[in-house]
Amino acid sequence: MKKVLVLGGGIAGVEAASLLSEYGFDVTLVSNRDYYYIYPLAIWIPVERIKFNDIKMNLNNLALIHNFRFIKDEVLSIKAKEKEVLLKESGSLKDFDYLVIAIGGSKVNPKGMEYAYSICSEPTQALELRDAIQKLVLKGSGKIAIGFGGNPKDPSGVRGGPAFELLLNLDDYLRKLNLRENFEITFFAPMDKPGIRLGEKAYNSAIDMLKKLNIKIKTGKKIKEFQKDGVVLEDGEKIEADVIAFIPATDGHKAIKESDLPQNEAGFIKIDDTTKVIDFDYVYAIGDSAALEGPDWKAKQGHLAEAMARVCAFNIALKEGKAKGAPKSYKEHMSIICLMDMGTKGAGLVYRNDKKAIFLPMPIIGHYLKKLWGMHFKLVKMKKLPKLPYINY
Repeated sequence: MKKVLVLGGGIAGVEAASLLSEYGFDVTLVSNRDYYYIYPLAIWIPVERIKFNDIKMNLNNLALIHNFRFIKDEVLSIKAKEKEVLLKESGSLKDFDYLVIAIGGSKVNPKGMEYAYSICSEPTQALELRDAIQKLVLKGSGKIAIGFGGNPKDPSGVRGGPAFELLLNLDDYLRKLNLRENFEITFFAPMDKPGIRLGEKAYNSAIDMLKKLNIKIKTGKKIKEFQKDGVVLEDGEKIEADVIAFIPATDGHKAIKESDLPQNEAGFIKIDDTTKVIDFDYVYAIGDSAALEGPDWKAKQGHLAEAMARVCAFNIALKEGKAKGAPKSYKEHMSIICLMDMGTKGAGLVYRNDKKAIFLPMPIIGHYLKKLWGMHFKLVKMKKLPKLPYINY
């Protein structure tokens, strides 16, 4: 039985490990956490709409359900030419036929990041942000700044959606507490048109919504640094804030940057359409670890990470005679999909591909559809429900 080593216990890694096991491979997955974290639902933790443990899934349990081996450890280095992966605790791993890299990336953090919280970095930061917001709620007033950053070396790593969702959920949360008029909320980003990759209609709708809710907007200026009491911009302007929430863009993972794998300028691994790494027949890269090729609006999103995992698993199985057909391409799944939650006000469905860009307002029901999606996602991972057609899990 051929052996596959999967690095990364996130969306792409777990999907790849599960499918490769179904194809009949002996699969080992390595992750530095012992739980699978559902990042798209983390927007609700700071506003107490969901509990931290409700968006965690035990990786040992998932390994049993999907029949793969799990190792909790940190990847220190990858030596592709020597066919070796070095782990912090377990040491050297060499006994594998295929290597699937899905360890995500590092973050492009401005100076002073210790003064900000992120819901898209270390999971426990969402709890710290919740506690910081709660202190202001108990006080009865405050100033909160929420924004996201970019990566000039590879714009596909920008995470704008969660920032918009956090803003809208925070506004909704404070209104429910009858405290909104006592809070100053500011949105900031270095781009002139943050979120424009979603399409002109979606971008305009999001900005109009922020203005309607009396959320201040500061865009088009680079972030110089975060300080204890605010955000300093490149021209010296300061956004005063008691609490700062920031979604940094993704950059190449340290272990990848120091490896002998082919990389783009940002440190993402160069792959072909099948997700195979250039010049290495046994190595594949998926999710945030991979350098995406495609339109200017392309973005590293969870649904694409899972699509890449399916493409990767199929193509490895095809190579070993465990699947039939022609090689598949991840580019067929290149799109942006976001159910942008606004709290009890509803949500907006955003969809974009190379042919169209759609923004569909979903008042009230949209919020509950996202909750339903979260429940279904967990049940699918536990094999208690089948996957829905055309929806990536």
